[in-house]
Amino acid sequence: MAYTYGEQTDMLLVLGYCQGNCRASVRVYGERFPNRPLPNHQTFANIERRLREEGSLKPRTGDRGRRPTVMTAEREEQILDEVARDSRGSTRRLGLQFGVSKNSVNRLLRQQLLHPYHVQTVQQLLPLDPVSRLAFCQFIQGQRADDRDFSRNILFTDEASFTRRGITNYRNEHVYAEMNPHATKAVHFQHEFRLNIWAGIVDCFILGPVVMPRRLNGQNYLHFLQHTLPDLLDDIPLLLRQNMWFMQDGAPAHSPINVRQHLNLTFPNRWIGRGEDAPVSWPPRSPDMTPCDYFLWGALKCMVYSTPINTEAELLRRIEDGINYLKNDPQIMRKVQLNFLKRIDLCIREGGNHFEHLLKLN
Repeated sequence: MAYTYGEQTDMLLVLGYCQGNCRASVRVYGERFPNRPLPNHQTFANIERRLREEGSLKPRTGDRGRRPTVMTAEREEQILDEVARDSRGSTRRLGLQFGVSKNSVNRLLRQQLLHPYHVQTVQQLLPLDPVSRLAFCQFIQGQRADDRDFSRNILFTDEASFTRRGITNYRNEHVYAEMNPHATKAVHFQHEFRLNIWAGIVDCFILGPVVMPRRLNGQNYLHFLQHTLPDLLDDIPLLLRQNMWFMQDGAPAHSPINVRQHLNLTFPNRWIGRGEDAPVSWPPRSPDMTPCDYFLWGALKCMVYSTPINTEAELLRRIEDGINYLKNDPQIMRKVQLNFLKRIDLCIREGGNHFEHLLKLN
């Protein structure tokens, strides 16, 4: 919006009165001139900067004092051709490349019904992976043809590492204040600690958490299966335990022959994993098909790392509190089970290839 020189002068006087606080200036200006259009805080900053740097209240007519290039039909075609060639380029880069403003590029793309979408990150698959993924999903579908509740009988298990550093999504890290507080966040520590956590999901139940050795090997993993897992299963209904399938991924500690022999005795023809003697083969590089990976660890780490962690005991307490919170929400667990079936259907439809980018479309 264009403001008169008199209005801009009043804005500068108010900005000085507020000692350079642009947001406070918006409030004071609105109180002093209630019948005028109310500018936002950026307008105050722009006017002050323009007067300081250029010695004038007159707005610039274009970047660096030049008028922007006119958007012609030919230039529109060139921009659209470039977008078709590289759909991941930024509108700012396109504007610089073709000598037009970023807003002109945005307006052109909207007119052509072209919208920006986030890129979905997925696990890289090797050439033979889709075959094994498809075979696993077809096995699940075949079992569900005889028993609609078959997938609810699978105990999905996994281990995950929790450290002091946690996870940080800087796109969602903000500090709201009237003036920039120049907030910082420490990410490198002299004193580090780490926990290796085991957990499992079967039907609407979560088992664990269990603190595993930091260096998990076949021997201590077998000890866990023999002495800790049976106690965890005491809280599971007897009928579910009798029909339960055990699932583990292809971690090296899961592969020794004594571990597989124990699973053959404890879950005869009812376990999923790696190895020639596994009744059902778990497809490699498939975190998108186990609830521990696509749900539990992500939800848990968001709760655990909501605020900084100072001690290992505090880290463990937050993990336990987070899992207890999820345990007490059966509605979430039902959605997790339904989501697993949706993923199986999509994986079959895509021939064992990536499908996560299609989840919200179905």
